[in-house]
Amino acid sequence: MRGLASWLVASALLLPMAASADLAPAVVFLVRHAEKETTGEDPALSEAGRQRSAALARVLTDAGVRAVYSTDFARTRDTAAPTAARLGAKIRIYDWEESEALARELRRPGARSLVVGHSNTTPELVGLLGGDPGPPIDEASEYDRLYIVTIGADGAVSSVLLRYGE
Repeated sequence: MRGLASWLVASALLLPMAASADLAPAVVFLVRHAEKETTGEDPALSEAGRQRSAALARVLTDAGVRAVYSTDFARTRDTAAPTAARLGAKIRIYDWEESEALARELRRPGARSLVVGHSNTTPELVGLLGGDPGPPIDEASEYDRLYIVTIGADGAVSSVLLRYGE
């Protein structure tokens, strides 16, 4: 599955090269945090979650991501951390209550971003970007969605929903 997910991500990035950064599409990768421990007010990732976050970093290695965003919870920061480490990037903390402002920032021409959120905020942000959020995320068991939303310079939006990890 890892090879297929990597291939699909790479295929999504084979977009015509723009003569100017102002014409380059914005590409946003969005995921819910990986599996978490079942105790605590701000639970850390479980072993399965740590493995899934490492899988995400591998899948996005060649995706050209330049910015990594996370809500300010241990499970989201820890999901984002392996990808940020591979990029040598700092995780940018965002307030999920300011999703519209974040969506405007992510739409910048040429931007390539990863956003780690939650079962309710991730599909909401996909929708704000103009993508198809699909059915609600199963809160208890669904941690493998990887959305790719591409926003052209002309405002045209396409979205793809993939699965990643084991």
